[in-house]
Amino acid sequence: MKQINKARLTIRPSEIKDVRELIDLDHLIWTEDTSPGPMLWRSQEDFLLNAPPGSQLVALQDDKLCGYVGFGCPSRMESNRHVCEVNIAVHPNYQRLGIGRQLMEAIKEHAAAHAIRKLRLRVLSCNESAISFYRECGFVEEGRLREEFYLGGRYVDEIFMSCMLTGGNGYGDHLA
Repeated sequence: MKQINKARLTIRPSEIKDVRELIDLDHLIWTEDTSPGPMLWRSQEDFLLNAPPGSQLVALQDDKLCGYVGFGCPSRMESNRHVCEVNIAVHPNYQRLGIGRQLMEAIKEHAAAHAIRKLRLRVLSCNESAISFYRECGFVEEGRLREEFYLGGRYVDEIFMSCMLTGGNGYGDHLA
């Protein structure tokens, strides 16, 4: 079994030099089992419009990008600044090695330091391993849109999950 060397795992904000690897990871990870539609970036510029540098925390093992957690405010409303929406992807060769958990811990710390009180995410009901992982990371189901998508010949629910943070006070100061 492959093991991760925690001493050589780095988690840092994304940089412009990460764009190609982030695009490649998106194309690999986001399938109809994990996303309501393919994540197809037409160009690096297209990607950067949606995910500028610093809007993800990336995990690198020996300088190889092996995962990320993206984050951002779900709306532009002041009353919603204390909430951060996240999405996470770990390269299949690096899954089940603890990288996803370390990324989740890193985003919790980062968010709490920016007065974020709540992390939220969306997950497809057919993605049982992701749901289990999110629960292990402290997320709970808040809501469900029944049969929201038709994927792979079946109707799939969209599940909304959240994790409350203790470090955030006030209104938040926009992470990205």
